[in-house]
Amino acid sequence: MPNILITGYPRVGKTTLINRIVETTKIEVVGFVTSEIKLNNRRVGFNIESFSGLKLPLASKENRQSLYRVASYGVYLENVDAIVDQIKQDMEKFSYEWIILDEIGKMELFSTKFKQFVEKCLEQKCVLGTIMKRDNDFTSKTKNRLDTIVYQLTEKNRSQAAKDIIKLMI
Repeated sequence: MPNILITGYPRVGKTTLINRIVETTKIEVVGFVTSEIKLNNRRVGFNIESFSGLKLPLASKENRQSLYRVASYGVYLENVDAIVDQIKQDMEKFSYEWIILDEIGKMELFSTKFKQFVEKCLEQKCVLGTIMKRDNDFTSKTKNRLDTIVYQLTEKNRSQAAKDIIKLMI
């Protein structure tokens, strides 16, 4: 079984696609998803949430003291590490078919612990995740693994994407 990574431009629907696949297939999963934090219909940050229910802020415009920044967002590096620790515990406690990693992106990749965790997960050959489109050394190496299929999500293929990816998973 190959790892499956979904890439595409921001806001094309990568996280929505992951959530749809998990909901419709009812597969046993561990891992995390990210979501926007909105205030008055404006994005002010992001949350990171494990499937076992730990929800923490990933980044915020209010986090001005962080040394780790992506655009106007300060990253809570300690929360990325906390989610990794939670998922490791979940992997020991629960049976699972797939590890969901949403997202292997700039904010998460500030964490060395996260990068090491991604590499270990990929060795299990059961990762369904999203990965940033613009590459750095880590994402390029990850996308070019022989045991990994990279699915390019676009507005045109988004309605067919869940079906295509579920076929790859079965």
